[in-house]
Amino acid sequence: MSERIWTRNPGAQEREQKQQNGRQQSESEQESTKGDTLKCPECGGHVVTDDEHGETVCNDCGLVVTADSVDRGPEWRAFDAREKDEKSRVGAPTTNTMHDKGLSTNIDWRDRDAYGNSLGARQRQKMQRLRKWNERFRTRDSKERNLKQALGEIDRMASALGLPENVRETASVIYRRALDDDLLPGRSIEGVATSCTYAAARMAGVPRSLDEIAEVSRVEKSEVARTYRYIARELSLEVKPADPEQYVPRFASELGLSDESKMRARKLLKNAKEKGVHSGKSPVGLAAAAVYAAALLTNEKTTQAAVSDVADISEVTIRNRYHELLEAEENLGLV
Repeated sequence: MSERIWTRNPGAQEREQKQQNGRQQSESEQESTKGDTLKCPECGGHVVTDDEHGETVCNDCGLVVTADSVDRGPEWRAFDAREKDEKSRVGAPTTNTMHDKGLSTNIDWRDRDAYGNSLGARQRQKMQRLRKWNERFRTRDSKERNLKQALGEIDRMASALGLPENVRETASVIYRRALDDDLLPGRSIEGVATSCTYAAARMAGVPRSLDEIAEVSRVEKSEVARTYRYIARELSLEVKPADPEQYVPRFASELGLSDESKMRARKLLKNAKEKGVHSGKSPVGLAAAAVYAAALLTNEKTTQAAVSDVADISEVTIRNRYHELLEAEENLGLV
């Protein structure tokens, strides 16, 4: 029986050898290129990039390593935020404060073309029809309509209360969770939106009292409190009790008090916590009383009526808490 000897095609061997040599050459080129970007090929010095002239230059000997590099930035210049927004051709980042997260398009209400010229009568009618259909496509089902109304309500109340953007984002996320968990049946959209705003403000450390929330809301205070307890329980929200010290900067700023008064008010509240005076008391009332007491101790002019208007707390509550705070400090031997 004759043995069959298998041999490789010489052409295949040559091709394999060429491919291997090509890979080695490309690897060596990459390594040399990498080294060139880090060190100057002449003196081995540090290489820096000059974006203004589009060149890569050695910082030691001044050798221009590369020239005419591609500038991947915008071809326009802007000198303020408004001009930057007008010239930018990219959209805003996604956000939870909009029902479609900002991914849809909007048709401007002004009937003008790209050059600022007014549109004709036929074009205006066409744009009006497009706006109507665009609005219908943005809210195609009841869930999106619900979300659009609620997020608009959250944005309105947050603006009226002076809450930052992160609170609006948190409130929007809480409302989306409540909507996904089917917690809205039997409750008004405004009530749940208000409760989410109240919870988000407390979680962010910029709390607002229920009275302040109820003033800008379209529902009663009792409904807000009831819905908030329900939402916090069902969604397992980690909302800590409001700290009276968190109200101090806002009250003091609205009254025009100095930083010394703010520090004195915080000290009064810390002493009250050590003595346990704050237990069972309204944090808004304690904060208002601390601000009033601090203003008197630092010889700054303010009245109980002014503090009452700012904090939306009765003057009787301020007087009672004022005496309790001073007694707590006297017991600690600080007055």
